[in-house]
Amino acid sequence: MKATAVANANIALVKYWGKRNKELILPFNSSISMVCDGLHTKTTVEFGDYDEDSIKINNEELQKDEKDVLGHVERIRKIAGINKKAKVISEANFPVAAGLASSASGLAALTLAASKAAGLDLSERELTMLARQGSGSASRSISEGFGIWNKGEKEDGTDSFAETIAPKAHWPEFRMIACIVSEAKKATSSRAGMSQTVKTSPYYEGWLKTIDQDIENMKEGIKKKDFTLVGSTAEANALKMHATMITTDPSIIYWAPGTMEIMHSILQWREEGLESYFTMDAGPQVKILCLEKDLEEIQKRLSNLVKKTIVCKPGDGARLTEDHLF
Repeated sequence: MKATAVANANIALVKYWGKRNKELILPFNSSISMVCDGLHTKTTVEFGDYDEDSIKINNEELQKDEKDVLGHVERIRKIAGINKKAKVISEANFPVAAGLASSASGLAALTLAASKAAGLDLSERELTMLARQGSGSASRSISEGFGIWNKGEKEDGTDSFAETIAPKAHWPEFRMIACIVSEAKKATSSRAGMSQTVKTSPYYEGWLKTIDQDIENMKEGIKKKDFTLVGSTAEANALKMHATMITTDPSIIYWAPGTMEIMHSILQWREEGLESYFTMDAGPQVKILCLEKDLEEIQKRLSNLVKKTIVCKPGDGARLTEDHLF
């Protein structure tokens, strides 16, 4: 009863921000993301004759985390009808809880590994729905390439799942550069920030009113490989999301000085004819969207702005491996 899975992080091009049902993690809006081949988590799960569940993430025992990891293990155990305790070892190749979607790759890898170790044989759609209940964005790390998490309408969540819009081979020239502005854990978790925003931001209603058009524009841009449409939609969508955070009471401002410097630089580069766009999640890290032909020049310019970058292209969905961590 042991299995290991690898899942990549995904960075949203049209963001998810706000839940209509916190228990089932059902979102107010659909979202679209790219699975990133340079950012991954590997997780090994074994159900056996242990006295208690144990979870170790990057060599640290899980104490208190914004995601209910133990609750997710219990959820999978209940579906499988087993009662053995779990040993979970997980390793990410990038900073955790710093705005780089570590919970998305972590919970996606956990979902696949734990379900397989528990004897379940779930379809991709079923896996996305199960991963969603651990971390909403994890649903989008199950499928490959560019994917959409459909918000669904049903209250039981049976129509809220993720699926691929375009496989990784559809747009091999597309690049995303993750700029690591800070590796520190953020002060406000995504989950807490989201809840606060929905309750108090006067701009949240405006966010929801414009999101469907963003989804349609992004779908069209990905399908036609229209980089200008994809980039401009992603950048505007990220700024709208952060506007709702900034106008939350009390304000949530994830940006650091380095975040702003990169954002202003990208605006300047576009004026000079170097087409690139930025997006940010709930954290200080800036992700730059560009095409492969401009990657070298952008990296050269970034060397004066940030010490560490990770270049990603569209990646694989979650997959099993025999290379166990224990």
